[in-house]
Amino acid sequence: MNRHTFRLPASSTSAVIAAVACALLLAGCGSQERAQNTVYDFGAPSLRPFTPATPPASPLAIVVMDVTGPSGLDTERMFYRLNYADAQQARTYASSRWSATPVALVTTRIKTRLSQAHMKVLSATDAANGIPILRIEIDDFVHAFQSEGQSEGRIMLRASVFTEHRLVDQRSFERSTPASSQDAAGGAAALAASTDQLSDDIGAWLAALDLQGK
Repeated sequence: MNRHTFRLPASSTSAVIAAVACALLLAGCGSQERAQNTVYDFGAPSLRPFTPATPPASPLAIVVMDVTGPSGLDTERMFYRLNYADAQQARTYASSRWSATPVALVTTRIKTRLSQAHMKVLSATDAANGIPILRIEIDDFVHAFQSEGQSEGRIMLRASVFTEHRLVDQRSFERSTPASSQDAAGGAAALAASTDQLSDDIGAWLAALDLQGK
């Protein structure tokens, strides 16, 4: 019995090698993309205690409701804007995300900073008659680029205080912090710093309202 060796034509062999190389390249790109999927949060809270300029005579008890905001802030996506090109287009980082939604991260950080200011921070389930309620709505939370080499972490919100279903006061707050790098890492750090500063602004505002006498 004659034995015959089967050989692919040269053109077919080249096609097979090219196909295998392409598959390996795509697999490598997919692995690299997964490896670059980075998760960010606000980092550990500052150990620096916040002391209001006009601290209340005794610790203030306040109910801090969960922060609300646009639907885009109720996902873990990280947004940025190229204000120098198209300020109306919100873009997202493809391979970076928050560890939780921005509204959740801001809620937690504000509660932490108010607690560090020696306020008694309560949740909605702890609400009782006579205890002031703080409601916060975010208007903007974004890594904003003024140019290709300059950006900042910007947060804007409105805070309202109610006592016995009566509005005591309402105020808008805004903070911007320059980013140390023009990428997701720089934006995350800048937004964390802006949120810390704004949390202290809210604490000082609450202390000045003298809510214990309301």
